[in-house]
Amino acid sequence: MGSGYLWVKAFHIVFMTSWFAGLFYLPRIFVNLAMVDGPGAERDRLLLMAGKLWRFMQPLMLLAIALGLWLWLGYGVGVGAGWMHAKLAIVALLLGYHHACGRLLERLAAGADTRSHVWYRWFNEVPVLALLAVVVLVVVKPF
Repeated sequence: MGSGYLWVKAFHIVFMTSWFAGLFYLPRIFVNLAMVDGPGAERDRLLLMAGKLWRFMQPLMLLAIALGLWLWLGYGVGVGAGWMHAKLAIVALLLGYHHACGRLLERLAAGADTRSHVWYRWFNEVPVLALLAVVVLVVVKPF
């Protein structure tokens, strides 16, 4: 496939990993926000951190998706393969999760969210399971 393919693949992995770092950490900030009682400096600082991380995650997500599409459509990686269909389904779920994080951040910033820190701890596990599934699909290619 040539060195161009390897460069695209390398940058896809870098941006995907960076996006996942945000998907791991942003809900962890939500856990801490859910544990704060009332307004104050701690809540303001956590909201500031969450907002900056959210904005930083946007280009990482877009680049990971764009490079993944380039690999799939431009180089034919996984075209017609069952593992790729499963991976794409998980990516679609991750895009929904990413969107949900943005909505949750808005609700938390508005003081309109009443979920517990325990709920956010469970919510925080979704990208871990998704990453595990995607890595197994891409490396093992079980079908």
